[in-house]
Amino acid sequence: MRDRLLTSPDFQARAARTWWLRPIVRRRARGLFDLVAGFVYTQVLLACVRLNLFDILATAPASAAELAPRIDLPLDATERLLAAAAALELLEPRGSGRYGLGRLGAPMVGNAAVAAMIEHHASVLYADLHDPVALLRGGGEPAAMSRYWAYAGTAAPGELAAREVGDYSALMSASQPLVAEQVLDAVSLKGHRCLLDVGGGEGRFLLAAGRRAPALQLLLFDLPAVVAKANAAFAAAGLSHRAQVAGGDFLRDALPHGADIASLIRVIYDHPDARAAAILRAVHDALPPGGTLLLAEPMAGAAGAARMGDAYFNFYLLAMRGGRARTAAELAKLVSSAGFEKVREIPTAIPLQVGVLVARKPLLPSPFKAPRGLPL
Repeated sequence: MRDRLLTSPDFQARAARTWWLRPIVRRRARGLFDLVAGFVYTQVLLACVRLNLFDILATAPASAAELAPRIDLPLDATERLLAAAAALELLEPRGSGRYGLGRLGAPMVGNAAVAAMIEHHASVLYADLHDPVALLRGGGEPAAMSRYWAYAGTAAPGELAAREVGDYSALMSASQPLVAEQVLDAVSLKGHRCLLDVGGGEGRFLLAAGRRAPALQLLLFDLPAVVAKANAAFAAAGLSHRAQVAGGDFLRDALPHGADIASLIRVIYDHPDARAAAILRAVHDALPPGGTLLLAEPMAGAAGAARMGDAYFNFYLLAMRGGRARTAAELAKLVSSAGFEKVREIPTAIPLQVGVLVARKPLLPSPFKAPRGLPL
């Protein structure tokens, strides 16, 4: 009955004329139009990033006439871009024809992580989303995303060459600061001796953890072609004396032992359930009794973040042909099935970006040993 009422042209016309329903009608019309026009909005943002407009205006507001030669656009095109960016709250008018940073543009200043993600979407993701029905049906040629995230589409990721992992490794390294500080604000490393970061890439999370905990030993595990740059990063940060790097395939090789806490930062959602379970069992095996698991990634159903987890990441990961966004409850079930106990969800400052679970390996051996060798 509700659907018949809301889809009735007569009801829609009457609602638009009724003073107390009119604000609702306008809000829903605007919301639908935003979905229709969303791609244009993202391209306005991309243009601002590529023209370095946010950093330019961070120094001082400027007019279209002043900006046009600096960003190498005709005056009328500059005026068009400024008006569009202001409508999206990326910029805001400041009087006398000048524009300054808007409330959504200000966080973009010097934000290499978000800028890298915007460029990544433009160069890779949009190619896969041009035909979403074909993407949902699967089959055909590998998607651009699955080629970009090379490990997602191969049975032997440990054999990938540096040229095959370089782009995505650099992107992960650039975007890791978006979540690392939030995770470390939520979970204290006090009392831990050694942190093993599984799938830790070029070491950005461990670098952040090392700054927070000066006595903490750091251990990184990732594909051999990925970790090649990690040693240089640790050396540049003066952490070589307490950092070790190990290369391997966490679906085939045993993880290094010796850590009392292990982190999986934006790893599990890349993989389907069977692979995710295998990774969690490998981490469980590497930890001593009483060891801690720290799992952090964007989660479906997070408060105020349904669009991010249930819409964005589910389609992003579909294009990867990898995993899916899971709720905290679904992740907790996977973690428990791997042999961990006392699984807890820890609040973070911005759930839209990352959620956190912590769990513990039991002090006493479990009477049930989870079988190894699930199909990958």
